[in-house]
Amino acid sequence: MSQNNNKIIRINKFISNSGICSRRQADELILKGKVYLNNKKVKKLGIKISNKDIVKIDGKIISKEKKEYLILNKPKNFITTLNDPQNRRTVKDLIKGATKKRLYPIGRLDRNTTGLLIFTNDGELSEKLTHPSYKIKKIYHVTIDTPFQINDLKKIEKGFQLDGEKIKIDKISILDKEKKNIGLEIHIGKNRIVRRIFEHFNYQVKKLDRVMIGPITKKNLKRGTWRFLKDSEVRLLKNFS
Repeated sequence: MSQNNNKIIRINKFISNSGICSRRQADELILKGKVYLNNKKVKKLGIKISNKDIVKIDGKIISKEKKEYLILNKPKNFITTLNDPQNRRTVKDLIKGATKKRLYPIGRLDRNTTGLLIFTNDGELSEKLTHPSYKIKKIYHVTIDTPFQINDLKKIEKGFQLDGEKIKIDKISILDKEKKNIGLEIHIGKNRIVRRIFEHFNYQVKKLDRVMIGPITKKNLKRGTWRFLKDSEVRLLKNFS
């Protein structure tokens, strides 16, 4: 066997490379006693293994698989989940047949929010794009019900309290003369954060569309369609900061 096939790697990185979860989440699985190495429970973090070793989680053998990266321009009325107990339409339906691998959406868009959604089996990239410490920017096009007031724009630019927490966005701008279309750049990933920001200032969000994640845009991708990322785009995404 070649030296490359006997490469030594930390077990949490091996699990992450399999696409199951991030390294941090792999460590949590180890601490919960769910990870076995060569049929023995792994009891401490930081163990190094080779490709000859057999790793199991919940009794299932974990193998390193090729990473795949797909983007979707999500339409309204689709749930960002792979399984819905209420049998509503999900984003999984939109990428059906794209690959035999199980790809997971990175982050969420609520049912009525449209735009860019990334799917992958790369646990490390998923963590990078969702963990607030990496500060990956996301750009949204927001359409509101009434003209946006300059005083509110200045308050949002300065930073404000929302539900007891200081909110600081990266950029905000008015896109049209009617002042109902707003561009917002933000790296906060909290649930419904964009809608909550505008609701806090008494605006109703009529449309919300995510147009960019890091260096990746949905340009030339029709609503409801998907495509795989090019290798060059994946490198941009991984190196983006």
